[in-house]
Amino acid sequence: MLGILVGLKAEARLIRARCPDAPVAISGANAAGAQAAIERLLKNGATSLLSFGCAAGLAPDLMPGALIIPQWVLVNGSPIKTDAALSRDFGVGQPGVLHGGMLHSDGLVATAADKSALHAQTGCLAVDMESGFVASTGLPFAVLRVVCDDSKRDLPPAARDVLAEGRISPFKLMRSLMRQPGQISDLIALGRDAKAARDEMALFLKRSA
Repeated sequence: MLGILVGLKAEARLIRARCPDAPVAISGANAAGAQAAIERLLKNGATSLLSFGCAAGLAPDLMPGALIIPQWVLVNGSPIKTDAALSRDFGVGQPGVLHGGMLHSDGLVATAADKSALHAQTGCLAVDMESGFVASTGLPFAVLRVVCDDSKRDLPPAARDVLAEGRISPFKLMRSLMRQPGQISDLIALGRDAKAARDEMALFLKRSA
């Protein structure tokens, strides 16, 4: 049985359309939540796993909407290979899909400087906060991710602060905007990129179904 780990509720809605019978666990975009979500999937009998959702671009040529099905996930400096058969099921070989490495991070990678440094250190295409937990179970796994924020983008403060239980917290958003109203244009741009990424993923899931 396939179990699916995502960071946010919006990502869960996307993949449920493609895998309606698979259990989906939401991490809330934090390490403790991801560990608890993985434990729920294993307790429910998952025998293979998918890490799904958005990622931050590390490679400088990747734009929002770039689709990645990596060949390995780098966890604490060690590459863990994805399962070839499961990766094929989710679209390896489809036009435009990128391969290579996905970096796992327990924390949010929020600045262009950090993304550049991580790419130079690891050569990975992108980074997310769930794939390492999937890879470390020892079960067959695949990763399907879409770049949301590219390597040149600094996340505005609100984007770093508003995540709560896998969804956007309106209270935290308003508090951040009141403290730093100058970030509104950056938030709008990030929202535009996030929508483009979700739309591209939705189209890809339909094509590869």
